[in-house]
Amino acid sequence: MDGCNRSTIADFDRFAFVVGAPRCGTTTLSHFLRHHPSVSFPIVKEPHYFAQYDLRLEPQDRLIEHVEEQYLRRFFRSDPARRVGADASVTYLYRPELLGPALRLWPESKFVVALRDPLEMLPSLHRRLIYNGDETITDFAEAWAASADRAAGRRIPRRCAEPRWLRYDEAGRYATYLERLFATVGREKCHVVLFDDLSRNPGAEYRSFFEFLELEPQADPDLQPKRSGAEVRIQWLQRLLKRPPTALRDHLAGEMFNSRVRDLNGGTASSSSKVLSLRKRLLRWNRIPPRASILSPELQAEIRQTFKEEIDRLGELIGRDLAGWLRPGLGTSERSTPSKSGPKASVQAQRLEA
Repeated sequence: MDGCNRSTIADFDRFAFVVGAPRCGTTTLSHFLRHHPSVSFPIVKEPHYFAQYDLRLEPQDRLIEHVEEQYLRRFFRSDPARRVGADASVTYLYRPELLGPALRLWPESKFVVALRDPLEMLPSLHRRLIYNGDETITDFAEAWAASADRAAGRRIPRRCAEPRWLRYDEAGRYATYLERLFATVGREKCHVVLFDDLSRNPGAEYRSFFEFLELEPQADPDLQPKRSGAEVRIQWLQRLLKRPPTALRDHLAGEMFNSRVRDLNGGTASSSSKVLSLRKRLLRWNRIPPRASILSPELQAEIRQTFKEEIDRLGELIGRDLAGWLRPGLGTSERSTPSKSGPKASVQAQRLEA
């Protein structure tokens, strides 16, 4: 970014962090922020900066220098009217202790946590990891069974951007990570949004969201769900385009990747506009609508048993009855949506996967 347009710590009064689990509505929540006139939204939705660097032991002057150089300069543009920064990196939920330095810089920051029934979230996460080129096991039951191997560092696909996402047995441990987030930033700075509520009544969740963030809601907000699930026609093509080999990375990498790794002083090669245009066309062609995820009764039972204690503790932490998340058969959106809402609410819940 141009030197005259560089952001500094002082440009922001506070940050709004959307730190929910993946595939739980975080893209929809970040969309609410993206179009707010008081919010500075990063050039990529998920910078992952505070999960990438452990800055807890850095003295204040070095912390400021690092954040301004590698975070603000890389991802934000200076705008005096936009005093609230936004960052919707889902990795933060799973490394909450690393958020401490953000509060040292902006003590009034707040954290929104989006969560969803693991029986619905995990197959959706699996589909997304295939779409992103990080997952090579196409059958969810087999990918779930591979969790122990992956915990030991085995069966990790080459060029996988974040091996932790392949730990499906960890992704649904909401209570454990939420307790750690509360301990790091304070319960009063956190607001939990359930996917069920967001899909059923987005208007009410929109108002509650901005009330918590102490921002004025917009008069005519776009409440349509963002980023529906998707599958791919050809898996090797998707991996080539999304996670290209090192030798081809400068030519096939997308705009978001280039934003994360570009040389801030100039000199980093980037993909040509023609190559990027072809890449986008191939990605669109390779994208197909998702098929319904049908988990066997045995797999459902295993997942429920794995996360039963976590869900019970989560209900106590947030003061909500989550017993519906433990029932076999129907998904949460179908269980919790009132019958008067009918098919429309069910369709919206299926689309609201981010």
